[in-house]
Amino acid sequence: MVKYFVNGENGRLKQTTTYFDGCWVDMVNPTDDECEEVSLFTGVGEDMIKAALDEEESARSEFDDGCSMFITDCPIIEEGTNGDSYTTLPLAVIYNKNCIITVCLKGNTVLKDFITGRERVNCQKAVHFTLTFMLGNAKRFLYCLKQIDRKNHRIQAEMERTMRNSQIIQLLDLQNALVYFSTSLSANDRVHAKLARAEAVARQEELADLSEDVEIETRQAIETCNIYKSILSVTMDAYGSVISNNSNDSMQRLTIITILLAVPTMIAGFWGMNMPVPFQSGIAFWQTGWFWLVISGAALLTVLIAVLLVKGGSFRRSRGTGKRRKKKDPRE
Repeated sequence: MVKYFVNGENGRLKQTTTYFDGCWVDMVNPTDDECEEVSLFTGVGEDMIKAALDEEESARSEFDDGCSMFITDCPIIEEGTNGDSYTTLPLAVIYNKNCIITVCLKGNTVLKDFITGRERVNCQKAVHFTLTFMLGNAKRFLYCLKQIDRKNHRIQAEMERTMRNSQIIQLLDLQNALVYFSTSLSANDRVHAKLARAEAVARQEELADLSEDVEIETRQAIETCNIYKSILSVTMDAYGSVISNNSNDSMQRLTIITILLAVPTMIAGFWGMNMPVPFQSGIAFWQTGWFWLVISGAALLTVLIAVLLVKGGSFRRSRGTGKRRKKKDPRE
């Protein structure tokens, strides 16, 4: 899909049906025919227009035949079976003396703000347009990072009540998203630095202030992402330790139960074939004294072993968690 916009009244953009010099060409998942048509109108190479249509394209800059291209990674929120997922997609801002072109596989929130007038841009100021987009993109990263942090706190609150595999998978997805965000933000910072050097932004006061805002927001997003990534990594390690501890407790209980069941089974195996049992044909109830003696001994031995195992286990646990005595100061 291809849309054309020109400067309108009150600083807002106005959509047109055809191409004009000095317009902004917004391309969202364009077809080959649309790429060829835009290339013919604008003089921008078709290969340059299609560069951002590869989902794996990394953030970079390119200059060729009077055309400048800056590809940046943009945060994308997608709905999935386990809730919202976060990823990045490349978006290319291409400009020459004739027009500005943006190319992406999906609609971009920052560009929608340009279209609706929430953010004022000028189609005839390509560098200002590009820096304004980079600033909005950095703010979008910060917004997504806040959403990730809120989702992380919500999942942790649920895991305190009951721990399920789906919640651990959600935390793993958030950790992967933060890794993608961290890589994308660092690459975007390098692209912004190249733009600032190539267009001599520092020499123009308006552009210099805007470029400084972009750098500040991008650095803040990088630091925030690194903090959240570290916190989530520690959280995952902590829950891994909790799961391992719970598994050890379960195995300890099962081991105690197995030992307790083995005691009467062993005794019954020694005596069961050679001893009369109650209600056996031709044997009176009072003639089975040895049977009741063995049963009583097995029960008593089982209880004794259970007490020893429980006390021994609780002693080991309490011994590791006991408070250390404060050493007496020799000067006192």
